[in-house]
Amino acid sequence: METQQQYPIKKSIPDFTKAQKNMNTCQQKWHNKLTALSGEIQMRHYSPKTLKSYRAWVVKFQLYLKYKNPDLLDIEDVKKFLTYQAVTLNISASSQNQGFNALLFFYRHILGKEFGKIDGIVRAKKRPYIPVVLSQNEVYRVFEHLKYPFDLAIKLMYGCGLRLFECLNLRVKDFNFDAGVLTILGKGKKYRTVPIPKSIKPDLEDHMRKVYNLNQIDIADGYDGAFMFDRIDKKYKNAAKEFIWQWFFPSKVITLTEDSNEKRRYHLHETHLQRALKKAVGKARLTKRATSHTFRHSYASHLLEANYDIRTIQELLGHSDIRTTMIYTHTIKSKTIKEAESPLDFKL
Repeated sequence: METQQQYPIKKSIPDFTKAQKNMNTCQQKWHNKLTALSGEIQMRHYSPKTLKSYRAWVVKFQLYLKYKNPDLLDIEDVKKFLTYQAVTLNISASSQNQGFNALLFFYRHILGKEFGKIDGIVRAKKRPYIPVVLSQNEVYRVFEHLKYPFDLAIKLMYGCGLRLFECLNLRVKDFNFDAGVLTILGKGKKYRTVPIPKSIKPDLEDHMRKVYNLNQIDIADGYDGAFMFDRIDKKYKNAAKEFIWQWFFPSKVITLTEDSNEKRRYHLHETHLQRALKKAVGKARLTKRATSHTFRHSYASHLLEANYDIRTIQELLGHSDIRTTMIYTHTIKSKTIKEAESPLDFKL
């Protein structure tokens, strides 16, 4: 009996080579777009936090689209993504607006496309927000439980209405004690000036002397200078070592840079200040949730209670829109009885 010859059965194995190649191409394109995004933001001198948040949103967008070719993106992809964030993930209105702005920047400056009119996006509901404000008594109770230099930083934030990083980014050159003026570099690289609180002027001057002594010790130890930004150290070669360019709240430790192996000093880390403040708030037994930004809110509200006009407060806070400042009208008691007085009766 003849045996029938057995032939191996050929199985059809799908060819993934082409699909894998397309995926690699799309991944490389996304990598190039993200690199271009970082370069565009840095060129415009946006803050590192803006770069971090915008990049994070574009990466989320990329993952949601499963690495769709960035050259084929359109406005419908944005609509689906933002609707998914609002409906499925239930993100806040502020987060959705941040994502919208990030993708708007990405489309306009990286992809070279305009959004145009956008309809059909489910928007996250914006909840009414009234900032937490401490009374003056509560503010001073917190001060009692803060140690140096954290107490001085928080007093400066409350006394000048500073944001957290506006305070930490202060340098020696920003203080003009003779004129009693502090110069602040705020959001959007905009400068403003505020009066230095007279009650803490001696403490500030004493602190500055300590910063000077620290700078002299650093230089003697082969210090390469404070961290500089916007290429100031390229323009002024010795600026990083000069006293006027030192951080007003310097870090306790020297940082050794990875690329150039230089000894540099950064400013006080924000987490150290936040932890110290959280402990002080707990020891003060406040019944309010108080953060570093609460002292800025309290600054604005207390000025309003002292009958400062809203325009002056707007300038002191560095708000570009008066509507942002108007929120503090909800943090003070309303006065139903107003004593109107004629200008003719004003005393000269």
